[in-house]
Amino acid sequence: MRYRCELTLRRAEGALVRVLGTTERRGFRPLSFEGDAPDDGDRWQLRMTVESDRAPAALQGQLAKLYDCLSVEVSPCR
Repeated sequence: MRYRCELTLRRAEGALVRVLGTTERRGFRPLSFEGDAPDDGDRWQLRMTVESDRAPAALQGQLAKLYDCLSVEVSPCR
C-alpha cells in the first residue's frame, strides 16, 4: 500500500538522511520526495510518498521520535 507523509523538519545538516534511513529501516520504500523551505525560515516542509505492507503507525511513531522532526502525518494515498 502507498502512503503520503507530511513532515516538518528542523533545517539541520543530516535531517533528510536521518528521515530516509529511518523510513527504509522500518520497511518502507521511498517512492518520491517534494519539499520546500522558506528563505528566512529554519524549517523544511517535506512531502514523501512511500510503499509498504506494514501499518503506517510504525513509520509515524519512529519518525516522530527523531529530534529533527517537528511534526509528521502519515495517510493512505488515494
